[in-house]
Amino acid sequence: QVQLVESGGGQVQAGGSLSVSCVASGRTLSSYAMGWFRQAPGKEREFVVGISRSGSTTYYADSVKGRFTISRSNAENTVYLQMNSLKPEDTAVYYCAAAQGSGWYRVANEYDYWGQGTQVTVSS
Repeated sequence: QVQLVESGGGQVQAGGSLSVSCVASGRTLSSYAMGWFRQAPGKEREFVVGISRSGSTTYYADSVKGRFTISRSNAENTVYLQMNSLKPEDTAVYYCAAAQGSGWYRVANEYDYWGQGTQVTVSS
């Protein structure tokens, strides 16, 4: 079993940047494909980006493609999400998730473990 803890959220103006991270404990991160999801108030949780266990494959939601970058350091047991050119519609609680598989996954129920989330607020 793995425990995930996100950090780095905050508030930024539109056009700005934020970086959030997710530290895993309990098991080595290299055993899991990872993903970031977000949930805005009154909306369903939505896929943002997924990354394979090795980091060689990534898949971005169209809404963030070209603005967000996922990376991982298996040595540090950490996954990062760099968010640039932020928009007010990016405001949400951002969750990292771990899946016991070798690919990448975009559906929430394919993930086995979830962090508690970190708030990202983008003001106009």
